[in-house]
Amino acid sequence: MAEQRPLLTPEGLQEIQKELDFLKTVRRPEIAEMIREAREGGDISESAAYEDAKQQQGFVEGRIQELEWILREAVVIEERAVDGTVGLGSRVRVKASNGRESMLTIVGSHEAQPRDGRISNESPVGRALMHHKVGEIVPVDAPAGQVTYTILTVE
Repeated sequence: MAEQRPLLTPEGLQEIQKELDFLKTVRRPEIAEMIREAREGGDISESAAYEDAKQQQGFVEGRIQELEWILREAVVIEERAVDGTVGLGSRVRVKASNGRESMLTIVGSHEAQPRDGRISNESPVGRALMHHKVGEIVPVDAPAGQVTYTILTVE
């Protein structure tokens, strides 16, 4: 199955570019210096510092490749609420069946940060809220069981 193109808000695009710039201009040189210092320390065959630096280098290079792919393939979403309908990029205030209110922003999976209220359009809650309007009650099949959300506002 072909991988879907990542969906990003303009803000998410900026954050990914910022992370990529940091990895290339700060972390990559830091790790190169760590490797250089470990090599100068003598025998690297048993050097924990060298092994750690090489592991970090592998992680950083992999993340750089992933971010470059995201930026190359990304579809920037400008879509917002139309006529009070939830869509990608919408900020939605909901009230759960337990009475708890939350402000959620519907984003693509590459910039989802559930703890910050940025949920993926592919998550159970995000998928359920899509295309619904203010005042609608939306059932969501969550891992802990079904929860209903009432949509209070859509921005």
